[in-house]
Amino acid sequence: MTDQAVDQNDVRPAEPPAAPASFLGRTRELKELRADIERTGLDTLAGRKAPRARVLLIAGRPGSGRTALAEELVRQVAPRYPDGVLRARLSDPDGTPVPVERTARDLLTALGVRPPAGAPEDVLTEVLRTALTGRRTLLLLDDATGAEQVDALLPDAPDCLVVAVSAGPLTGISDVRPCTLGGLDTKSAVELLTRWAGSVRVTVDPRSAENLAEICQGQPAALTLAGGWLASRPQAGISDLAKRMHADSDDGSDSPPLTRVLRLVHDRLPVASARLLRLLSQAPAGTVDPHTASALAGCSPTRARAVLDDLTAVGLLRHADSALPEYEVPGCLHPLLRALAEKEDRPAELQLARARVLERDVRLLQSCRAAVETDSPQAHEKLRSLPPALRFADPGAAAEWLTVRRPALLAAARLAVADGGLDTLARRLMSQLVRAMVAHFGTQAAAADLYGIHGLVLDVAERRGLPREQAAALLNLGDLDAQTGRVRDALARYRAALDAGRAANDPYATGRAMESVGGAHQELGDHDRAADWFGRALADRLARGERAQAARLYGRIATAHTYAGRYGEALRNWRSAAAGYRKEGDTAAYARALSETARVQEYAGRPEESLRTCRDAAEWARRAEDTRLQAALQLRMADTLDRLGDPAARLHRAAAERILGEEGPAKAPEPDRAGATAPEPLANACEIRSSSAED
Repeated sequence: MTDQAVDQNDVRPAEPPAAPASFLGRTRELKELRADIERTGLDTLAGRKAPRARVLLIAGRPGSGRTALAEELVRQVAPRYPDGVLRARLSDPDGTPVPVERTARDLLTALGVRPPAGAPEDVLTEVLRTALTGRRTLLLLDDATGAEQVDALLPDAPDCLVVAVSAGPLTGISDVRPCTLGGLDTKSAVELLTRWAGSVRVTVDPRSAENLAEICQGQPAALTLAGGWLASRPQAGISDLAKRMHADSDDGSDSPPLTRVLRLVHDRLPVASARLLRLLSQAPAGTVDPHTASALAGCSPTRARAVLDDLTAVGLLRHADSALPEYEVPGCLHPLLRALAEKEDRPAELQLARARVLERDVRLLQSCRAAVETDSPQAHEKLRSLPPALRFADPGAAAEWLTVRRPALLAAARLAVADGGLDTLARRLMSQLVRAMVAHFGTQAAAADLYGIHGLVLDVAERRGLPREQAAALLNLGDLDAQTGRVRDALARYRAALDAGRAANDPYATGRAMESVGGAHQELGDHDRAADWFGRALADRLARGERAQAARLYGRIATAHTYAGRYGEALRNWRSAAAGYRKEGDTAAYARALSETARVQEYAGRPEESLRTCRDAAEWARRAEDTRLQAALQLRMADTLDRLGDPAARLHRAAAERILGEEGPAKAPEPDRAGATAPEPLANACEIRSSSAED
């Protein structure tokens, strides 16, 4: 394919590139699937493309090689989709369907589109469809549990292609082209065994190889485990394994071949390796790195990695496509390993393993955050207290680890909250996860993930009756709602936070909530209520002697009065704000308060007073070395003098140009609709805390 404009309907399927060594057979299925891409849709009019993307379905039981076939198809046709390939798994490892909103959010992130934090499913899917409009993109949707999941994600883009993988049909989606998988043909099945066991044993005993392929029903996952078992036992013959599986079947077991061969492989592993293999069923998101495996098994990361490599060598795990050493538990094995763990290990041991993973994640997140907080003595002290294995070489390595492990960390938080028995560790994990993500990515970039984490915090706080943490979570969620334009939702959150703050007898959360309620009313245009709530928050600050915060609230009250046209009230409050800042010695804030006072005087029709106040503000801005504010004030004075017909206006414009120099044109700042200045950062207002948090 070239980058030239070509009518795709005239393009004949190119000869597929050679399959990678790991893929075997399925020639007929691939040919039919590629032909289905070209076939005219059942619901199209002659000469007109379908209104939505074409959907190809690959259906089969777990372990049948359905995902491998889908990946091979994607590899062959990807050059025809220059806008790239998007992948999403629609089921968690335990089989739980992934919410559509989470999948849509992940796909948008992969497209480079920042998803709106806390947006509902319909908004996110609409944003996704819009982002895919006009693109030629290929979507691989693996492990779909039903048609609803796939249908919600279908692009309204006929030039896109969706390859869905499922255990059964996707009834309800029009013009789905299904491909149902059975076992591999005998030749391909024997070749798969040969790749693992070597050609000699197959050559000397071809009948046993064919017999073993038949016992495994041609299922690639079962054949892989059988081949791995043989590879680890060079002296064993293929007939030995076939007899063992026959004997297992003759004992009255009607288990599928994958279950039988996994049990056989597991029972002949070293005790420590078998235990770690079972415990991998507790790994969040089905992926594990040496640190997670180390925590699960209670051994060193070096020893854990050696065992993981051994398990990978016999087909029980596979290397993840990741910049870090990560391993994937095949989806078909996850429920079987969980069943083995529940049978072989005591519930308390499994709970302890999960607790160790959470504790290890907490410490890694502390190290990850400390890697970028180079100016913090507390961060340096925290790093020194951690073992070398938990430290990151530099901020880049910490950011890479956080990026790669993000899905597993978020899954760990969700699982810990759902567990209900590890709430203290869950709270610590979420606290450190929020801090690390903000430190590395920033609040705006991480907003969508933060929204989900704060929702989990709220769940735990409500379940455990922790009103202070409930107030903190509600304030966090309210702020994210407000940032994405859902102001009425934010107002409801802030009111609930106020109730929780009062129940906790937490004056800080209460005051913060009152101010946030006022800000929400301001955004909704209800300036009277905004001023009233800001006044309540002001009274709270004054009662606690917080003069700097009181001065800021005077400014927010003044802004509300300004929007309401009550200039006299606005001037009184701006003067109070200015007086407060001056007492605190905050020169820059004092200059800004004088600037806003001058603006209101101009609105009130008092230009001479405004000019005098502007001159005072300009002098204080000079002392504060705020060149932008100085230039803006000079321009404001020039505009006022122009309206008065005073030729001195040009002198002030020249002064503004001289002050700015290379900085470009300035304009007088407009008052913020939410208030003259923003409230203090939320991290200082109501952090996620727990009584056992280490820092």
